[in-house]
Amino acid sequence: MLGIGLKVASVCVFVCMSSLLKASDGIPAGQLVFFRSFFAIFPVIAFIAWQGQMAVAFKTSEPFSHFWRGFVGVSAMSLSFYGLTKLPLPESIAISYATPLLTVVCSAIFLRETVRLYRWSAVCFGLVGVVIILWPRMSFFIGETEFGADQAVGALATLGGAGLAAIAMLLVRKLVQTERTPTIVVYFSIASSVIALVSLPFGWVWPTGFQATCLIFAGIAGGVAQILLTESYRHADMSAIAPFEYTSMLLGLALGYLLFGDIPTAEMITGAAIVISAGIFIIYREHRLGLARARARKVSTPQG
Repeated sequence: MLGIGLKVASVCVFVCMSSLLKASDGIPAGQLVFFRSFFAIFPVIAFIAWQGQMAVAFKTSEPFSHFWRGFVGVSAMSLSFYGLTKLPLPESIAISYATPLLTVVCSAIFLRETVRLYRWSAVCFGLVGVVIILWPRMSFFIGETEFGADQAVGALATLGGAGLAAIAMLLVRKLVQTERTPTIVVYFSIASSVIALVSLPFGWVWPTGFQATCLIFAGIAGGVAQILLTESYRHADMSAIAPFEYTSMLLGLALGYLLFGDIPTAEMITGAAIVISAGIFIIYREHRLGLARARARKVSTPQG
């Protein structure tokens, strides 16, 4: 129950972070990434110091792996944040649910993992839901929609961000084999802050007081949410708490309506329901496969 509670708390804080970023209207995506990454460092460092892990947090044997994880993460955030500025909040959240589906695809392509019929079926089913969400915006390109080019490009950017986030998850999966969790979190925040500065010549703006407040608190919220998420995995299996990621849709719908006047479309609700169903099935299937692998290891281990 503690693990589930921490997971739900992290989801709520992440949605609040997205709302703050969206509220800082007029800030370029690269600048959003910088504030999100830089100010996340402070709660992360404070938490690591509180745990007494400062002495080991910065020790790493994989500096280039951290850089590439940061580069892919910054690219994913840039696309996602751009889409967030162009789309209603619930729709942006719904499209991001494609990440676990695309993680399965990337695992099969890049890691040569065996993906059988059940999971491929769930991935295809979930991607149909993604297409349903995207279709009203994509119809812009054939001149059959009420939505403009900004929303069409924003939808594509969000989907691209979900794809890069899936690749980032594979990089993290590799890093956790040799690196501590605090090290991964700290170096990601530092690397993404530095990499985001590359976008400085491409149109950063001086934020107003309101925008600056939103950006700073968004970064702090991102760091706090990352801590809550990491801690949730210490108290419960990933398969047990992963489905609670989808509670973000309920909060996104509420905040989207109350703060930005976003009204969900029938296509968004239908597509999101399909994507969520596929995601939960994949999580369930991973859980069953994990149990089967554990039993196989137990049987094959010599008894002393």
